[in-house]
Amino acid sequence: MEDQTISLTTKSGASLKISTFFPPPSKEEQNNPLKHTLLVFLNGLILPRSLWAESIYHLLSLRASSHLPAGIITYDRYGQGDSDPDPSDPPDTPYGHDALTIITDLHQLLTQVSHQFLKRRLESLELVFVANSIGCPLARLYAARYPGSVAGVLCLDSMMANSDFVDSLFPDPDDAAFESGKLPPGISVEDIRFARERFRAFFHPSVTNPERFDRRNMAKLLPRAHGPVLPPVGGTQGRRPRVVVVGHDAVEFARQSEEGSLAVPKRITNAYVDPAWSEYNKGLTQLGESQDRTSPEGGNVKIAKGCGHFIQKDDPVFVAREISTLLDYLSRTPS
Repeated sequence: MEDQTISLTTKSGASLKISTFFPPPSKEEQNNPLKHTLLVFLNGLILPRSLWAESIYHLLSLRASSHLPAGIITYDRYGQGDSDPDPSDPPDTPYGHDALTIITDLHQLLTQVSHQFLKRRLESLELVFVANSIGCPLARLYAARYPGSVAGVLCLDSMMANSDFVDSLFPDPDDAAFESGKLPPGISVEDIRFARERFRAFFHPSVTNPERFDRRNMAKLLPRAHGPVLPPVGGTQGRRPRVVVVGHDAVEFARQSEEGSLAVPKRITNAYVDPAWSEYNKGLTQLGESQDRTSPEGGNVKIAKGCGHFIQKDDPVFVAREISTLLDYLSRTPS
């Protein structure tokens, strides 16, 4: 991967840091079924583009004798990693750009990259997104805004875009209808209050972040996990995009939630958080053409064994294999 700096023509005075790989021309290029495919990695809020590097290294090793896409790109969004802050953010509030602004910027970035490095119009390419956490709803919003452009999405433990991570997960002890006697065994009212406080502080959409990504309208933009479905590839007569949904390992996720900075006991995660996340992931499998049933616990959702929320960090080899499998499928399936 080669590190680059690029300035969007639509936002002067600020730069984005990107890392790219473009395979050298070969005699077999015309016979490459992935010659129109651009592989794009979308970060969550926490981990920057550099955390994809090991997965991409293993991907290129896996595909040393297989077809490669026309290009691979990772990038840090404005205000994230090595990129500059978004010059359009207002100076007098901790809230800045929202998801719709991000996908507009992403489209401009991909337009410039395809022209500068591939000498092609972006519209001549099919996009495959590899996304973690909030990158997954960004992929969905991009596909809806630019219909026909997305051929596949690998969702690595998607953020629950329609959740406020407080009332949507936990009962409210201060609600008149709350009944402490109906709490799961081993869970107290104090446990519920603590979990609500911690999740509100870490994950509520109103919580600000260094990126100044305003998440307060996410639930309005994507109120359902299972819809709207992704538009067909290349137009109304094309096939549905391939959607591969990967969830975290419930045991490892609960352990990391308890032992990390969140410090929420495993019993809380197991009783309230994981069931909601599992149901959300099942909804995501309905967005496009889904993978075959792979596990009894997840149905069409694959489970990344031994991985918490940041699957690309915990098991980059697993991520590389999933990308390679997705590319193999797309190479066999005409649009």
